[in-house]
Amino acid sequence: MTFVRNNYRPVQSTINNFLDEILNDLPVFTEKAGHNFPPVNIAETTDAYHLELNVPGRNKEDFKVGIENGLLTISYERKEEVKNEDVKQVRREFSFQSFKRSFSLDDKVDAASIQAKYENGLLKLLLPKKAGVKEAAQQINIQ
Repeated sequence: MTFVRNNYRPVQSTINNFLDEILNDLPVFTEKAGHNFPPVNIAETTDAYHLELNVPGRNKEDFKVGIENGLLTISYERKEEVKNEDVKQVRREFSFQSFKRSFSLDDKVDAASIQAKYENGLLKLLLPKKAGVKEAAQQINIQ
C-alpha cells in the first residue's frame, strides 16, 4: 500500500495530523460506564413497534437480546482480538465497543412474539402489539 501525502498546504496538513492524533486518544463522549451506545431508530405502526440499531461489522451471535421485568435489553460484548506480531498497525479507526441498551416495554407489546434479525449492519427488532390493544383508525372532526 502506498501512502499519498497532500503537500498543497503543508502547515494545515501538519496541524490536522496533530489534532487527529490528539483527538483519537480522547474518549468518545457517548460512552458511559464503558459502554458505547449505537444509534437507534424506533418506528410505530398499527401492528407493531420497529427498532433498528446501527451496528455494522459484528456477528449476530455476539448480540444478546432479552426481556426481564418489562425491560428489553440489547447488548454486545467486544471480544478480544488475536494479535499478530508479524503485522504492524499503522492506523486503527475501526472500533467495536461493548454496549448495553435498555427499553421499557409498555402493556401494548406482546413480549412473547418479539423477533430479531441482523442484516446489512442493522439489528432489527419487531415488537408486535397485543391483539386487543391495537389502536383503531379514527376520524376527528375539525370545527
